[in-house]
Amino acid sequence: MDFFELIKRRRSIRKYKPDRVPAEVLEKIYEAIRLAPSAGNLQAYEVFLVEDRERLGQLAEAALGQDFLRQASAALVFCAAPRQAGREYGRRGETLYALQDATIACTYAHLAAAALGLGSVWIGAFDDEAVWQVIGAPKGLKPVAVLPVGYPAENPPPTPRRNWKDFVHPV
Repeated sequence: MDFFELIKRRRSIRKYKPDRVPAEVLEKIYEAIRLAPSAGNLQAYEVFLVEDRERLGQLAEAALGQDFLRQASAALVFCAAPRQAGREYGRRGETLYALQDATIACTYAHLAAAALGLGSVWIGAFDDEAVWQVIGAPKGLKPVAVLPVGYPAENPPPTPRRNWKDFVHPV
């Protein structure tokens, strides 16, 4: 599929079929994450795979009751690694570059999932401490996004978007 067609067709999916996503399909998403650009190529992020039903339920609770997470085949939790970026770029690396790296990696995963016929939705509303408990991550990492993935059980219509002329400002 053409890239521009992909971004036009991508939707936020909150209903999933019960089918499991095979490991080889998930590995294609991991490869997209690996190839995502990052500040100084430090890849200052870690990604945690959650497939266990009980943990997906705990993740749904940590995500402030977003229960559709329970239906997903898996969820990827993207965490920024501030210390990793900070070693090279100091405070700006800790506070900005690591966050950017993790969010770019999540964006690549989100688009890769859509290209593979999977549904996903970016989740940014969650309790950090509760997410840490679910994934068992070291405290030095900062969870920034949860991306449930699975085969879509819905086909939502496009959402309204601003015209690019409303946000592009020539200077």
